[in-house]
Amino acid sequence: MINRKIPMRKDIVTGEMKPKKELVRVVKNKENEVSLDPTGKKPGRGAYIFLDVDVAKQAQKERTFNKAFGIKIDESFYEELVEYVDHQVARRELFKDEK
Repeated sequence: MINRKIPMRKDIVTGEMKPKKELVRVVKNKENEVSLDPTGKKPGRGAYIFLDVDVAKQAQKERTFNKAFGIKIDESFYEELVEYVDHQVARRELFKDEK
């Protein structure tokens, strides 16, 4: 059996290295628009955050992506981020037995 390398990325909030599948990418494009990138393939500067509601709320409180990208990001983005992470965590709980 072949051992495959697991791609690791650094969580921007906690600073921990995690498997890429446990993170969500946030990307800033050339027009300084910040958006979620569930596919991980959008062009632009990316930063990763762990799929945990507490970590997302910490990022919202500390305005982590404002600092990472050097721009002012609207509060609605952080609310969308928390909702997305909450949805993904619930989805994982729901489908974890099917793998």
